[in-house]
Amino acid sequence: MSEISKQDIEHLAKLSNLKLEDAEVENLQEDLKNIIGYIEQLSELNTENIEPTYQVSDNQNIWRKDEINNYNVNRDKLLDLAGDNIVDNQIKVPKVL
Repeated sequence: MSEISKQDIEHLAKLSNLKLEDAEVENLQEDLKNIIGYIEQLSELNTENIEPTYQVSDNQNIWRKDEINNYNVNRDKLLDLAGDNIVDNQIKVPKVL
């Protein structure tokens, strides 16, 4: 395992636009070292004849019929609510940039 240097942490912080104190840099350095050590432990497992697991439960999506509900409102009623802001049967709104 390659050692994670203080400069590596500072570089990552700069890329992430984070300002870190020296104590935070040291804590992150130790945390990342532990995380990488754990990942290296996992890579030692023999997974040769193990099928990949994509889902551990039998949960499935519940589909519903796609129905249109107009809530007893038609296009003309909605356009009437816009007042004078109608241009070519469309509601004109201010630019948002």
